[in-house]
Amino acid sequence: MIALTESTIRSSFVNVSLRERKAIVVPDDLADREWERLDYFGWRDPKSPLLGFVVAELDGAAVGLQLRQAEQPTRSRPQCSWCADVTLPNDVVFFAARRAGRAGKAGNTVGTLLCAHFECSANVRRLDPPAYLGHDAEAARDRRIVGLQTRVESFFRDLLSGA
Repeated sequence: MIALTESTIRSSFVNVSLRERKAIVVPDDLADREWERLDYFGWRDPKSPLLGFVVAELDGAAVGLQLRQAEQPTRSRPQCSWCADVTLPNDVVFFAARRAGRAGKAGNTVGTLLCAHFECSANVRRLDPPAYLGHDAEAARDRRIVGLQTRVESFFRDLLSGA
């Protein structure tokens, strides 16, 4: 992931109005982030706990999306659609995101199940114990990282397709 600045983050959002973009609370610890260990950058708004924000790199540029968590909890313990972590070390919640462009202005949204606090990059980088004799745990971790990157990119491209 490319290192982000507050200015880059604010200008990256494609599914919010100008007023909403100005109101986004950007984390103030950007300089302390390990950008090379992130496949996307996600955070929650402390003033509006149902809002989440994710920024990913698409074609060399930062693209940001605002997400809204469903108010009703899920009935079962779901699996994150992005990291697909089966050990579920954290909560997974349902988020909806407004599509970019005309489709979003018409009210079209896309929903997905995600780690509640966007822990996917850490989840896929965990080195799990060998599943069987001869299992290559590092290769499995590398496949999880690529899978996460592919699913994040697919979600972003889907939301942009209505623009």
